[in-house]
Amino acid sequence: MNLKQHLTNPIFKFISQVSDSENLETYVVGGFVRDILLERKQDKTDIDFVCVGSGIELAKSVAKQLKGSTDVKYFKNFGTAMIHYNGEDYEFVGARKESYRTDSRKPIVEDGSLQDDQNRRDFTINAMAISLNTATFGELIDPFNGKKDLESKTIQTPLNPDVTYTDDPLRMMRAIRFASQLNFKITEESLQSICKNAERLSIISQERITEELNKILLSKKPSVGLKLLFNSNLLHQFFPEMIELYGVEKRGSFAHKDNFYHTLEVIDNIRENTNSLWLVWAALLHDIAKPQTKKFEQGHGWTFHGHEFLGGKMVPRIFKKLKLPLNEKMKYVKKLVTLHLRPIVLSQDIVTDSAIRRLLFDAGDDVDDLMTLCEADITSKNPKKVAKYIDNFKLVRLKLKEIEEKDQIRNWQPPISGTEIMEIFNIKAGKKVGILKNSLKNAILDGIVKNEKEEALLFMKEKSKELNLNSND
Repeated sequence: MNLKQHLTNPIFKFISQVSDSENLETYVVGGFVRDILLERKQDKTDIDFVCVGSGIELAKSVAKQLKGSTDVKYFKNFGTAMIHYNGEDYEFVGARKESYRTDSRKPIVEDGSLQDDQNRRDFTINAMAISLNTATFGELIDPFNGKKDLESKTIQTPLNPDVTYTDDPLRMMRAIRFASQLNFKITEESLQSICKNAERLSIISQERITEELNKILLSKKPSVGLKLLFNSNLLHQFFPEMIELYGVEKRGSFAHKDNFYHTLEVIDNIRENTNSLWLVWAALLHDIAKPQTKKFEQGHGWTFHGHEFLGGKMVPRIFKKLKLPLNEKMKYVKKLVTLHLRPIVLSQDIVTDSAIRRLLFDAGDDVDDLMTLCEADITSKNPKKVAKYIDNFKLVRLKLKEIEEKDQIRNWQPPISGTEIMEIFNIKAGKKVGILKNSLKNAILDGIVKNEKEEALLFMKEKSKELNLNSND
């Protein structure tokens, strides 16, 4: 492969010229090189450069050559610099060697050679470099046969994996993330080392762990990474709620499905239909409360009554522990977990307009995502059952569309406001206003009253007489 043809970005020319004039060895390294060799879509907005010398001084010289808006940041404590130019980020660092303390992943850094720098990389596939000096421009430096590992779809460390993973335990998460993203195999030696060093993950911040987990969840087939996390005992270190889903309990002829592996199937299903991280999180947590709600009913079998409601209540605590956002994204996941059985029930029974209206009211703009989650939840191995569920969900979707077009219930607002109620019935803010508003909401959702002001007003006048609410006593 002619690597020069992949170095057409003007930044490479500028760096080459500056490196030659300042007599520096300079290389492009890391994921950019890996993705060239994989012929994979490259992240051209984030490119890493290493020079044998000062990365900060190289960045300063390169910044002077660039025209237009250039934002340069220097991190002297780390010996790195970042240039933001034309919507792209370029990171510069001097080649270095590292040593670690047992209680921290922050290394003690010394200046080093290119080989030292490649030794400290996490995996052979990320330890390759391409020369940018004029005399050797485009030449691949690959001391650990990373190119061969790309061809064999193998993930292994440049050094002894115990050293690599003990030094920086986050690399264990990264190994599994790359295996999941690239559909690669981790070598047996490396995988055994991850199992042995799993508890070292305790020195890593939850934010960094969750960042890697989120990337695994957005893999084309997240179950690959999640199974590796489980089998290596890494998942046990930070997500015990998910571990509790694992296993099957039998009593006589009754057994429930393994909710851990069912969840993995649901996540894989949903990734075929969405790129939304938070919808994937809803799939991950949709059955999270089943262990707490599991009961055996004699003659009937295993039940998980109310797991959707308890699961919804568990979402904020799990998000807080995993350092996920506690904003609208969390509320969205909580809503979908809480509601995920509603469309399933509708698909099994005769669907009434009232039930559809209430689903539209409760789900709002997220009703389409809720339906996507429910369809992903179909993991039966019986083709006839699957076909039946899919057909039933199509009917539910059609009914949702018809009712919404007719009644406009999604994100419903009452046709008469609380202020108007107080003025019309001459009552003060308080319980009486709430009773009238709630009565109107239920009447509209049940189809007793049309979702329009005139009919709503007539209903409320009758309701106020019935409840004797048209006075301030």
